Amino acid sequence: MDRIKEKMNSLRLEADESQSKVEELQAKVKTLEQENLTKEQEITSLNHKNQLLEANVEKLESENTDHKKTISGREGDINQNESLQRKLQLLEEEAEEADKNLRETHEKLRQTDVKSGHYERKVTALENARDQWETKYEEMAKKYAEVQKDLEEFQRDIANI
Repeated sequence: MDRIKEKMNSLRLEADESQSKVEELQAKVKTLEQENLTKEQEITSLNHKNQLLEANVEKLESENTDHKKTISGREGDINQNESLQRKLQLLEEEAEEADKNLRETHEKLRQTDVKSGHYERKVTALENARDQWETKYEEMAKKYAEVQKDLEEFQRDIANI
């Protein structure tokens, strides 16, 4: 009987440990999902910024072309043209940097999705294990009740003798 009690206590401890593990993994999944959402928002923001920068680059290129046509003979205009060229170069570099950040963020998002899927599978496996332990616990509880009933019956039989 002590063995049964010890076994039941052991099963309870294992069930509690499994439950805490499930909760821990669920928290990790929630964290990863939050990170995933943050990364998606960052990608959207970077895409928008990239579009604005590209539009700005096109605008500056157009202005640069117009300035070349209208002020080709003036030395002061040459300085302005050089300034616009530098601005254009800086904007192109910013656009390249934004593209690089977008690619890196996209890769991080993909990795986060993979991790999220992995943890979801772990949570599912732990939940299944927990369910199996609960089933075993219920079976053991039924067996314990039956043995207890048999013992009481046996004690009554012995008392009647």
